[in-house]
Amino acid sequence: MTYMAARKARLLLASSLLAIGVHQGAHAETTRAPSLNGYGVSGLIDMPSGEMQPDGYLTMSTAHWGPISRTTLSFQISPRMSASFRFLGIRDWSDCMPACNATTFGTYYDRSFDFRYQLLTEGRYIPAVTVGLQDLAGTGVLSGEYIAATKHITPAVKATVGLGWGRLGSHGAIGAPFGERGRIDIGKGGKFNFDQWFRGDAAPFAGVEWQINDKLTFKAEYSSDAYVVEDKQRGTFRQRSHLNYGLEYYVNEWFQVGGYYMYGSEVGLTAHFIMNPKQRPMGSIKDTAPDPVKLRPSRTADPEAYSTDWVTQADAAPILITNLNKRLRPDGIEVEAISYSADRALVRIRNQRYDAEAQAIGRVARAMAHAMPESIETFEIVPVVDGLPASRVTMRRSDLERFENSPTAAESMRAATVISAPGSQAGLTYDPELYPDFTWSLSPYNRIRLFDQRGSPFKMDVGARLAARLEFAPGWVLEGSAVKRLAGNLGNIPPAKPSALQEVRSDVERYDANGDPAVERLTLTKYAYLGGDVYGRISAGYLERMFGGVSAEVLYKPVNSKWAIGAEANYVAQRDTDGLFGFGEYDYRVATGHISGYYNFAPGYHAQLDVGRYLAGDVGATLSVDREFASGWRVGAFATKTNVSSEDFGSGSFDKGIRLEVPLAWGTGRPGRKTYETTIRPFGRDGGARLDVEGRLYEAVRDYHEEGIDAQWGRFWK
Repeated sequence: MTYMAARKARLLLASSLLAIGVHQGAHAETTRAPSLNGYGVSGLIDMPSGEMQPDGYLTMSTAHWGPISRTTLSFQISPRMSASFRFLGIRDWSDCMPACNATTFGTYYDRSFDFRYQLLTEGRYIPAVTVGLQDLAGTGVLSGEYIAATKHITPAVKATVGLGWGRLGSHGAIGAPFGERGRIDIGKGGKFNFDQWFRGDAAPFAGVEWQINDKLTFKAEYSSDAYVVEDKQRGTFRQRSHLNYGLEYYVNEWFQVGGYYMYGSEVGLTAHFIMNPKQRPMGSIKDTAPDPVKLRPSRTADPEAYSTDWVTQADAAPILITNLNKRLRPDGIEVEAISYSADRALVRIRNQRYDAEAQAIGRVARAMAHAMPESIETFEIVPVVDGLPASRVTMRRSDLERFENSPTAAESMRAATVISAPGSQAGLTYDPELYPDFTWSLSPYNRIRLFDQRGSPFKMDVGARLAARLEFAPGWVLEGSAVKRLAGNLGNIPPAKPSALQEVRSDVERYDANGDPAVERLTLTKYAYLGGDVYGRISAGYLERMFGGVSAEVLYKPVNSKWAIGAEANYVAQRDTDGLFGFGEYDYRVATGHISGYYNFAPGYHAQLDVGRYLAGDVGATLSVDREFASGWRVGAFATKTNVSSEDFGSGSFDKGIRLEVPLAWGTGRPGRKTYETTIRPFGRDGGARLDVEGRLYEAVRDYHEEGIDAQWGRFWK
């Protein structure tokens, strides 16, 4: 570094330290989320800051400068805790300097995980302070740790200082306060680098951020990253300075872009896409207004209205079903069966439209207030999913009449409502026109595979999917789907990579290439409520793209409990790669199954533990943790460890990934139950692979149990 550059760096660091120390007024009064850096986390340009994104924010960032490209998915798990998954590409990696004796590539690809925890939030006198682990369980290319502090000087200006280790301590080190940093035992990757964390040289970094106006922000920083591998070992670019400068443009709260001058030699660009699962981009869900509750005349004013002679009327049940369905079908709700006495009526409903289960129940209660004879005082609503009665919601008609216009309508109605197990379903009269119930659809589909190191890091097919479903009796479902690819590159099979295990997942490319057209699933399933808090399922047929056979499951789930336990047993054979009806290509059969535990350990936080035998015959456990939002969003992570060694598993050492579930209603602003689900796996391997059977019981019934209904109870009157 030149004398002038070093002097500028010292001035920038000193000014930032001074800024942290001053407390001339409260921190900025702004609702704008903290800005993001090129690593996709709260920060400056290449350095992190002490700030956190708002709770629940999900950000997708892409950053490019010189030969380096980073794509990062970050999630604010809680107000103080965040995690990130990153895919890195460094071009010109084959331009290895003479001192380097490593395997060369045209472009080097790597994956990494980060974790950040905020120790202090910003106050009048104290800065926001965050400690972070970067690339905490990988090859170490991006490995580093830091502690960063950020403080507003004025509402428009804030400063950051920090101390970094690993690659963030590779320039301007001031010593190794916690001992030497050993070499990483990379092995197959995926190992936590505990022995390295906060070890070795530590170096300071600093920066300032000035919000010029509502749209434009200026940033400047002094970086403590020497880019040893990229510059000095691989020669991918030349680092001439440790000062970075840039401007960022705030398009809106969902999208920001930035341009920078990096390390005295490169121009950089970033784009950040921000999603807030708590806030719908179209505002609240737009829907037709519900009917008001129909008030009954008083018993003294019209005693004849309360006559119970209708109970003995032979066609009363079909008439009541018809009248209810006239009101409910525009809402996407069907009454499939009814039972009643003189003062009580029970209806079994199918909710095909509302993702807020409480809203569907509220609409049914209003319809019952219009359609039921005045003598009916108690309403019992039983939501049904795939023929399974999930719960029983009991309320008094007089409470509906009394609370509808109350200032505390939602709270009062919930206090008067009982959610219980489905109980006996005897004496039901079914809608004679309901069965058999046949539906079909023709829709577009896409299949995406990310982060394939043997070829393009992004592959996708698009095409058409034909799906059909026949429900020919309560709980009996015959359904299937087939796809035809129209365009894409998933059919490009990379060179084979031998597996030490049966290829139950690692040969997915052959299924993509050969299965066109392909039958995805074709199953016959029987769902059954077994009484009390117990549910059952048995499925047979082509259960998923790669396996067919028989799957049986039983679930114990108390309606008012935070926990559940289930068991699943499967006997399956591996399907041919052409995606049709044969099983002879592999001649592989396996018995597999799991004991599963489920627990809601805090509002919006859910855990699942599956212990058992996987498709490749390995034995182990999968832990999944999800953050769930009232909007229907779900963001989670999972990890599976079995008795397969890291060497036999291959790159990544064990199965892990991130899963997202996004309700389409969140984006459209219209009611609907359809969701888009995706799983991001850094590596697709054979160890820890579980059968991908649809219709598992826990997800089928849990939304209609107490916690699921309570989470959406605010929409009961909508």
